[in-house]
Amino acid sequence: MTKKLQIVFFGTPDFAVPTLRKLIYARHSVSMVVTQPDRPKGRGQKMLPPPVKKAAMELGLAVYQPESVNTSDFYEKVIQTAPDFFVVAAFGQIFSEKLLKIPKNGAINVHASLLPKYRGAAPIQWALINGEKETGVTTMLMEKKMDTGDILLSSATPIEDSDNAGTLHDRLADLGAKLLMETLEKLENKEIHPEPQEHSQATYAPMIKKDDSHIDWKQPPDNIQNIIRAMAPGPGAFTFYENRRLKIFKAMTVPGEKNAIPGTVLKGFENEVRVASGLDGALSILEIQGGSGKRMKIIDFLHGNSIPPGSSFS
Repeated sequence: MTKKLQIVFFGTPDFAVPTLRKLIYARHSVSMVVTQPDRPKGRGQKMLPPPVKKAAMELGLAVYQPESVNTSDFYEKVIQTAPDFFVVAAFGQIFSEKLLKIPKNGAINVHASLLPKYRGAAPIQWALINGEKETGVTTMLMEKKMDTGDILLSSATPIEDSDNAGTLHDRLADLGAKLLMETLEKLENKEIHPEPQEHSQATYAPMIKKDDSHIDWKQPPDNIQNIIRAMAPGPGAFTFYENRRLKIFKAMTVPGEKNAIPGTVLKGFENEVRVASGLDGALSILEIQGGSGKRMKIIDFLHGNSIPPGSSFS
């Protein structure tokens, strides 16, 4: 077991919470929890705290929410804690070199991919979009550039056909927390030799934009299925039907109809919406959300909404 370490923790979304909890359960001293400021969310634009703030308050930890971590005031606050390590998990800001030099033993980032693949803000979604069969988590030493630091440890997990971004996120969050604890212990015991990344092998996972969620029915069915999985449980892959936006959260690839126009609802399938795609394939929609804002099984949706064969999705 590692000795008690002085840690400054940086994280914002749900992905970071298991790592924070693991540090506390291991009885390390987390002198500061740094997270993004509260932001307006939802239709009412109510100011809501990030998940890490809520978890830190439950644990009785001091929370700081700077708009930027690269100010002289924040630098002075952090340096007074004399940390052994920074631990960073999905924080959302770039650190200056000056800030990264504060911890005695370095700054460790927990990243949700097998680096150097999928550097960036949305590695889970892009691994699914691209049909990867495996992903994982990596701990690395931080440097000023994003996700380019030397690798400490990595841990892989298969991507199952049943996975979506939500299930994969939760599995990787837990895997990342365990890997961070192993990383700290092995660093203390001098059992890790940081390895430079193969930068020529790097791929990127930029933040998901609205257009990334828009289904292109001309794509092969497997590609569309991957988009739907990557956008579930949120924000949801979407398509248009009669100028209404429908979100699709679950579908399965099924046999199509030769020469059917992509986006056309195929006939002959009662209580089902089977939509033609590229390569003469099709997808059967299983879970959908219409204007009501309620996610439904397709059979329940069809009780109050008509989508007849021959209709067009775009």
